[in-house]
Amino acid sequence: MDMRFALASSWKWVLLFIVFILFVFGVSLSIGKLPVGPFDLAAILFGNGTPQSELVLFTIRLPRMVIALLIGTGLAVSGAVLQGLSRNSLADPGILGINAGAGLAVVLVIFFLQSSEWSSSPFMLPLFAFIGAVTVAALIYLFSYQDGVDPGRLILIGIGFNALCGAALMIFQLKMDPRDFQKAAIWLTGSIWGTQWRYVLALVPWIFILLPVIYAKSRALNLLQLNDQAPFTLGLHVERERKILLVLSAALAGACVSVGGGISFLGLLAPHLARRLTGPNYFSLLPVSALIGAFILLTADMIGKNILAPADVPAGIIVSIIGAPYLVYMLLSRKQTS
Repeated sequence: MDMRFALASSWKWVLLFIVFILFVFGVSLSIGKLPVGPFDLAAILFGNGTPQSELVLFTIRLPRMVIALLIGTGLAVSGAVLQGLSRNSLADPGILGINAGAGLAVVLVIFFLQSSEWSSSPFMLPLFAFIGAVTVAALIYLFSYQDGVDPGRLILIGIGFNALCGAALMIFQLKMDPRDFQKAAIWLTGSIWGTQWRYVLALVPWIFILLPVIYAKSRALNLLQLNDQAPFTLGLHVERERKILLVLSAALAGACVSVGGGISFLGLLAPHLARRLTGPNYFSLLPVSALIGAFILLTADMIGKNILAPADVPAGIIVSIIGAPYLVYMLLSRKQTS
């Protein structure tokens, strides 16, 4: 009943954001260094386009846009889970250091295995990013555990590890070859650099396996929003569920970071907006968060690749331009209501 009621009350938002995504998807396909008009776009989709336009559409633009949708979905859901675990709407895989842990693992692979195929394999990088993200998540859990995990301490420990991983990232970047340094620097700003179908294939299994597993934990996330004793009374193994959800969230964020780089604030912004629209029930919060995240990152990528064309502004910078002021607004709103 809980799930059916939540989905019934949020279906209009689901449909609305699907329409938004389809609109931005169509516009993003059409505009760029080589504009493609509506009739040309229709001709290409029916197999009657020119070789040049088909190359631009199917080989360059389409995989990049699909990756933006997947990463936006993954980071938004990861942020929603972290906010549920910490009972804090300011939680985000970028703020808590999980993105930085994943990024550090990838940079270490690039630094130590420069001549190896592992340093450039799109199928191996998500695995290394997963290891980095889960390691940082485990350390955050370990250091914040004291007769149970205090949500406030979890946030503070995460911020500390974010700073530590950021410093380590800078040290290894400075020791890199200039070309590798430039590649890592652009990637860490949130550039969706994997614009090939093989990066889509590398990311899809992580998204399509982890998302249903996380959604199946919606009831546990709902119970974790209650006071400390209520989940125990209702039969929830609180610490076990926290560990599982933390690993799932870290795995999702790590896989996204391996392809999209360090995109901050998206995991904070999308769940917070979804919570305002649907309420705190995770049966509806998770799908709406996923759609909002996909919409925001697809729009940010479209703006980034066209606003200063032919220069390409990383989507992560566009998201930060939106997310940083929103974070300040949230902090000021909390202060006024406290």
